[in-house]
Amino acid sequence: MKRTLFGRLWPNVTAVVLFVGCVFPVYWMISTAFKPTGDIISEDPVWFPTDATFKHFRTAISVDHFWTYVSNSLIVTVLAVVFSLIIALAGSFALARMRFRGRRGFIVGFMLAQMAPWEVMVIAIYMIVRDASMLNSLVPLTVFYMMMILPFTILTLRGFVAAVPRELEEAAMVDGCTRVTAFRRVILPLLGPGLMSTSMFGFITAWNEFPLVLVLNKDAESQTLPLWVSSFRTAFGDDWGATMAASTLFAIPILILFVYLQRKVVSGLTAGAVKG
Repeated sequence: MKRTLFGRLWPNVTAVVLFVGCVFPVYWMISTAFKPTGDIISEDPVWFPTDATFKHFRTAISVDHFWTYVSNSLIVTVLAVVFSLIIALAGSFALARMRFRGRRGFIVGFMLAQMAPWEVMVIAIYMIVRDASMLNSLVPLTVFYMMMILPFTILTLRGFVAAVPRELEEAAMVDGCTRVTAFRRVILPLLGPGLMSTSMFGFITAWNEFPLVLVLNKDAESQTLPLWVSSFRTAFGDDWGATMAASTLFAIPILILFVYLQRKVVSGLTAGAVKG
């Protein structure tokens, strides 16, 4: 049956509208970072910066403890992702390959944990960390960031492990490999797309997390970049130029990683969602 003109156009028009709606805020953030202050506060919007300036970027990176914020964010984010992948590899293998009492309950529990809003547990987390005398430390941030991304990582990797034929693993064990060696040599190399997509999701989640570090880490030496982005406030209001410059610098690592790994991340999320 031949499609009408409207039937051919509406998917493309919808895609264009969604694309513009998603990309325009990013463009406005980046362009504002390069605009002089007069153009930013002008009543008439300046769509393209005609007199680009790097003043706002210099203001952003001249904040006290900037490089401390950078190192803290990298340490906490990378450690949370690495630890979650290590635990998730073992957990996903157990859920996909082994049959034990309560297995379905574990899976449902991980799904519920994934849907739980962490913001409502900030006060309880604060009390736990306070009682353990670990406020203003990077250790609680690493642990709780890992717990945030662990359910999604386990559920996604479980689909990839289940998609690997058991015969490959059994053949390796017949040839003399132990279960651990068979997993390392046979299954692990096939989990590349899953590891890529879950690590990207975990990195974005931990990199962007704001409420927890706001409550737990009051000391500037132990804070991360999300708090740095929110710090450009003066006696006369917000410094929007510096704020947009800081937001641009904060988003650049995520944008670069996503553009570089886009196809692998999308294929990994799709495969992990439909298999297992």
